[in-house]
Amino acid sequence: MKALLLTREFPPYVYGGAGVHVAQLARALAERIEVEVRCFGDQESGPANPHVIGTPFDDPVFAGSTHPARDALRAVVASARMVARPVNGDVVHCHTWYTHWAGLVAQRAYRRPLVLTVHSLEPLRPWKREQLGPGYDLSLWLERTALESADAVIAVSASARRDVLRLFAVAPERVWAIPNGIDTAAWHRAPNAALLARYGVDPTRRYVLFLGRVSRQKGIDLFLRAAAALPRDAQVVLCATSPDTPGLEREVTAQMRVLQAERPVVWIREMVPHDVAVALFSGAAAFCCPSVYEPFGLINLEAMACETPVVATAVGGIPDVVRDGETGILVPVTVRDDGTPTDPAGVAASLAGAMTRLLADEPGRTAMGRRGRERAVREFGWDRTAARVLEVYDAVTGRAGDKEEA
Repeated sequence: MKALLLTREFPPYVYGGAGVHVAQLARALAERIEVEVRCFGDQESGPANPHVIGTPFDDPVFAGSTHPARDALRAVVASARMVARPVNGDVVHCHTWYTHWAGLVAQRAYRRPLVLTVHSLEPLRPWKREQLGPGYDLSLWLERTALESADAVIAVSASARRDVLRLFAVAPERVWAIPNGIDTAAWHRAPNAALLARYGVDPTRRYVLFLGRVSRQKGIDLFLRAAAALPRDAQVVLCATSPDTPGLEREVTAQMRVLQAERPVVWIREMVPHDVAVALFSGAAAFCCPSVYEPFGLINLEAMACETPVVATAVGGIPDVVRDGETGILVPVTVRDDGTPTDPAGVAASLAGAMTRLLADEPGRTAMGRRGRERAVREFGWDRTAARVLEVYDAVTGRAGDKEEA
């Protein structure tokens, strides 16, 4: 069998969990079947398995364009280019709406079974209209059309599966819940005081960590509100970049100026290398994930693999990963249809209280970190995830029936 994976993100151009997922899944699948990855970028891996082929995202036709839907249209054009070359996989597997047009073409023009992995759902991210403008309506249409046409849909958590069934006309038997995996050999506790100091973090001072995009989805405003209520001697480390919009960047910058005037704060405004991320996790007293929407929350699993206790909002798939009171502390949150929490002050106060307790309880946070690592190793290996994905491929290609007949 050969699988063709279509994705916007793939190393070295990764800015979120979907890119990490596809890279790890491709590697795990390649131990069992032939894999080709087509992605946005200039990557080219040669004849290796997985074989990686990049597709340019910037088309000259958009030069000088100021149309508010430009970015979404660029994605559709790049997606079409992905399938302009022959589609020779037995199954086509798309990740995120950016490649759904390519998946639909592969299904209809090349007669290939189409599998989609849901990393997030556009109707549950209304703030994307700030970023995409009318292109958001295009992303909504593409996602709905692809999900309701796909031969199989993979949701990354039980919560995400329920969302798919609630929002789209998809038969339950076509929707599978398969969690992300993690490479626990790459993500493990590895303190590195010198590396932290290089980025301005005082390794002798306790700190809480936020690591993620500057996005309303990631609840960065909630984290900054919570950080303002922490003990004055606690260090706050914010590793955050890729703002969704210039306006949001200005908001966060203003909040940071106020926070920095009151307490020790470090803002790392870049996508850090893997070894730096591991060092940041390993040195933190707590990692905070205050998302208002999170179908899975791979970042929490990465923190747990580094033996760092997690303080997170109990939304989406996060409770599938973080065990409240065992590997971290979960904070309830209710979110409106527009994606904003109904009680942001209350959620921020609860996050601050949870982080404060961990800052003061070294034995407790050490025990939580150890249990988090054990859970990551025991339940979230990529070999298990890849085996489940292969079951989906067998189902849509008819190979499952062949096995039964054999």
